Order: sequence, then structure tokens, then C-alpha cells
Amino acid sequence: MAFDTIIANGTVATATDTYQADLAIEDGKIVAIGRSLPRENARRVFDVPGKYIFPGGIDVHTHLDMPFGGTTSADDFETGTRAAAFGGTTTLIDFAIQYKGQSLRTAFDTWMQKASSKAVADYSFHCIITDLPDARLEEMKELVRDGVTSFKLFMAYPGVFMLDDGSIFKALRMAGSSGAMVCMHAENGGAIDVIVKQALAEGKTAPKYHALTRPTTAEAEATSRAIALAEMAGAPVYIVHLSCNDALEKVREARDRGLPVYAETCPQYLYLSIENFDVPGFEGAKYVFTPPLREKWHQEKLWKGLKNDHLQVVSTDHCPFCFKEQKELGVGDFTKIPNGGPGIEHRMSLVYSGGVAQGRFNVNRFVELIATTPAKLFGLYPRKGTIAVGSDADLVIFDPNREHTISAKTHHMRVDYSMFEGIKVKGMPDLVFSRGRVLVENEKFLGRAGQGEFLKRGASPGI
Repeated sequence: MAFDTIIANGTVATATDTYQADLAIEDGKIVAIGRSLPRENARRVFDVPGKYIFPGGIDVHTHLDMPFGGTTSADDFETGTRAAAFGGTTTLIDFAIQYKGQSLRTAFDTWMQKASSKAVADYSFHCIITDLPDARLEEMKELVRDGVTSFKLFMAYPGVFMLDDGSIFKALRMAGSSGAMVCMHAENGGAIDVIVKQALAEGKTAPKYHALTRPTTAEAEATSRAIALAEMAGAPVYIVHLSCNDALEKVREARDRGLPVYAETCPQYLYLSIENFDVPGFEGAKYVFTPPLREKWHQEKLWKGLKNDHLQVVSTDHCPFCFKEQKELGVGDFTKIPNGGPGIEHRMSLVYSGGVAQGRFNVNRFVELIATTPAKLFGLYPRKGTIAVGSDADLVIFDPNREHTISAKTHHMRVDYSMFEGIKVKGMPDLVFSRGRVLVENEKFLGRAGQGEFLKRGASPGI
């Protein structure tokens, strides 16, 4: 039997199993899994003893080529998906933004134009809804039929993105009846707005005040309200970029009651804290993103949440702005600092290093968090997110012992600093495949712009 590619002698790790095996790839799919698969007719053989074979990572929260605050995020779909691939992420779900007065279809078409000729890895979109008159509800159904099965709503940023509770409730009800998932940015935007205006009036303009004006209570209250609205609507809800124990407790309580409530956190909340703002001058602007960094003790609570399935996913919320010229737009007024940080490249190594290498959870839980659960929640499983016959050959050959110090000098994101500068990780991708094609081999990029495919997703069945 002839195969296009064989990956031999690796340790396959899925969300449920860990075992030694060879994998055979043909036409972009995994076609055989077994011991000692015949190599003689394979076009390529990769012998990977001592290495893990993981399903390709799925990052369900990125912002590529996104306009914000008079500028645009620094990575487009070519540089962003390439950096993701270097880190072992082979599928992204980005956000198509509907601006007030626009149809949802216009938002989708706009972001498809940004991505289709540039993405080097596979991608899909959530649709951000900022304007939802009753006539627009039917448009949600139409997008679901076309494979956009998730929508993002904001409880923050009044006057820009924030929706009122009635609109959120209607969107949740529509999503619940059409097999879609609502992703919720949960912060009490009205209260935060009052605190921010007071800080500015008192001359508190430094980057650290971005964090000090967005209290954990505002996140917890909105998380609780989002869960209540979803429960009333009979719909699942997914809380994005959860940053603190206060909000985590609300998710845990809801899940203990059996509600279909899910949540993600991000590496920045696992590794960084409000202490990162204690740097000279304006350097703290590098750590301005929303929700903000919290006190350090929250980190271990989030790690435990990941271990115990109170948190189900780690995404990046990758939204890069260069320090020079972009972040500097907020000198003298922290509200003018473009919100976001660069992290798309380091998610897998940071979660493996802090989770598996440091003994917080096992390798199967790691795979669940970075690939399998994202695929299940967002209608991509089992095409993506696992290693099985018939699944796409999105694979990461991962060296669990390789160490690397994260630095802007060596990363592949198009941004002039790293949030994680100087952090040493244990565990790095050596080889990355997208549908059987090698994207990255030994730190060399072998893909090309435009080879990524748009993924029509199925219903979000939950797990």
C-alpha cells in the first residue's frame, strides 16, 4: 500500500489516549494509524522517536487585520497565520465585525476578502454583532446556514460595541434555536465608563490605570448576567478571555448546575499580572488589553480552573499593535492606547510548559484545551481537533524537552515587542502540517499565502 506521507515512531496524544504509532497521510487526510506501517512506497517519511504527535492547535479568538482606535492590528492574515503555524496552531477563528447599520453578510464578506488570498492555514469567523434590530435576527440564521455558527456580543465599550440586555437576550434566543454559539465579552461597560471618566478627570492617565479602572467585580457581574440571560433564552454561552477568579466562580457555579456554559482564558492571564505595569515611562502600554491584567494570585486559580474543567479552552485574543507609533497613540491618555497584545505564536508552548511540564495537568488535558474542545464547541470536530482516520492531517510534531526563551528578536509576529519577553518555555513544535502539507520544519516556513481554506462549521453542539 502506498501513502503520500508516513510519520513514524511518534507518541500520539489525543484528548483521551496516549500511544506509540505511525500515521499515514493521503490527500490531506489521516488514512491509517498503526504500528510499523509500510514505508517503502511512501513519498516522504518523518521518523520522530521521542516526540509527541498532537492534533494541530485551534485558536478560536484572534483579531487579524482589525481596525481599532484609528489604527489596524499589525498582523494581517498572512503574517498572523504564519506566526500561528510556527507555534503549532493550524486553525484560527477570527472575528468579522458588523458595524452599526451594516448587514451581517457585509461583515462576513469584508473579512473573507481580507483572509482568502493571504491565510496560510485554515480559518473561520465568528460574527461580531453591534447593531441588532429585529430585522437583523433572520440574518443570523442565514449566516449559520453558510457555516458561520457563532456570534460575539459585547457587554462593554458603550457607544462602540456594547449591546443592551434585551438585544443580547434576543440574539441568545436566536442562536439557541439555530444551533449557534454566542461568545460574550463580559464586563459591565456602563460602570467602567464612569470609573474611567473619573480617573481621567483626576489626571490619572498612565497605562496602569487601564487595569485599575476595570475591576474584577465588573467582569464577574457581567459574567453572571450573561449566564442568566443565556439560561432564560435556553441557549449555550461561551465567555471569552476570562481573566479573574471572581468571574471563574460564576462559570463554575453555572456548570455545577448543569448549564451549557463554557469559558476560555488566555496565556497572558496565566503568566502576567498587574505588576507588569510597574515598568519605566510608557512601557506599560505593552500590557494594555481587555480585560486587563489582574493581581498575581488569580493565575493559580485559572490554572486550577483549566485542570478541573471549569475553563475549557485556552485562546490568545491575539490583537497586536506595535509599541512604536501604535501603542504610542495613547501617550498622555490610557484610553487612547490600542487595546490588544501579541500572543498567537506562543500559546501551545506556554500552555504545555506551564501545564504539562510543571505537572498541573496531563498531556491529554493539554490536547483538550488547545485543540479538541475548541473543535467540538465550534462545529469543527472530528475534521479538526483530533487524530483519527478520516480527520484532516493537521498535525504537530512536538519536542517536549526542547527549551526556548521567548523574545521579540526571534518571534514571527509582525510586532516590535513580546508580552512574554524573557519567559523560558519547555516544549516546542518541530514540524507542523496543515492538511498533510508541511507548513513549518525545523524553524523554516514552507507554506504559502492563500493555501488556507475557509471552514464552514457545523452547529455548536456543546460537549
